[in-house]
Amino acid sequence: MLYAIISEDVNDSLEKRQSARPDHLARLEALRDEGRLVIAGPHPAIDTESPGDAGFSGSLVIAEFDDLDAACAWADADPYVAAGVYAKVTVKPFKKVLP
Repeated sequence: MLYAIISEDVNDSLEKRQSARPDHLARLEALRDEGRLVIAGPHPAIDTESPGDAGFSGSLVIAEFDDLDAACAWADADPYVAAGVYAKVTVKPFKKVLP
């Protein structure tokens, strides 16, 4: 089943994001390589794709996991969690309708 992992950053998270980004991306690439990743990316803190020093306000990952517990465990092990990037992480089942 698909799950949405919706994460909200702490204030001024950019430096923490940058330091943990390689490990964070490696985990997403592993999901992609396994054919389980639907989409992933950050939410710019301002209305532009390249927010510069404004940074990001959170992230969204939609991926396939065996169950909610597995999705939560994956989310809890994110390097951004360990680095203190995220203030809050919500994991919800997701039903893809379109496209």
